[in-house]
Amino acid sequence: MTCALAAFLLLTCGAASHAQSQLICRIVLDAESGAVLLEEGDCAARVTPASTFKLPLAVAGFDAGLLVSRDQPVMHWQEGELDWGGASCCGAVTPAIWMRDSVVWYSQRLTRAMGAERLTRLASDFGYGNADFSGDPGFDNGLERAWIASSLQVSPREQVRFLARLLAGDLPASAEAQAQARAITVQSEAGGWRISGKTGAAYPRRADRSFDRARGYGWFVGWAERDGRRVVFAHLRQDRARHEGSPGQRSRDAFLADWPQVSAGFGD
Repeated sequence: MTCALAAFLLLTCGAASHAQSQLICRIVLDAESGAVLLEEGDCAARVTPASTFKLPLAVAGFDAGLLVSRDQPVMHWQEGELDWGGASCCGAVTPAIWMRDSVVWYSQRLTRAMGAERLTRLASDFGYGNADFSGDPGFDNGLERAWIASSLQVSPREQVRFLARLLAGDLPASAEAQAQARAITVQSEAGGWRISGKTGAAYPRRADRSFDRARGYGWFVGWAERDGRRVVFAHLRQDRARHEGSPGQRSRDAFLADWPQVSAGFGD
């Protein structure tokens, strides 16, 4: 295969992948100075955080003593709970597995234990979006799904500001709780950077309360480190048509594929 043909195929595949969804925002901040290194799209509009909410929830859970370590507490799925979270959802779930596989019922146990008033106060103190845990109007389900295409909304700009505070240990929670939350964040590598991030996926509701699975939101948020430099990022896309797999995973894959070229523009 010639170099020209290889380059053509790479561009074609990348274009086809991106055609599946629309970029809403990609934003990158320098974690130390807060300087905006890159901002594309509408990064001010709030949408559902979906499973990226697990990052502030982890901080709150460790701070409250509901979470103890990456391996404790171990909880087991019970009949009647949501079975979202892949094959691991119905087995033994630890905080690390909960974060890695986005096990929804584990989140719901934590939110119920904390209650809406406490969660509202914490989200407000964290600067995490609108801090609205009321849930779907008329359904009293805020503790079950406020963060999943419901009342809780956050913008990409708010995501990166929260992440910068988490990385600096500057949230109103114990230093240990923030360190433990950072430690269970899923890690990967791209372009020589170590990337710690969390995906999130949710589908907007139609008027009849059914989910519009052709318009799924896909988040990937976190931080990247290389040679002592740290940046925080948020990447948000929305599907244009129905596709197999998670919009969050597709957003993560698109971000990681673009990261070597994107990060090359940051300089030293």
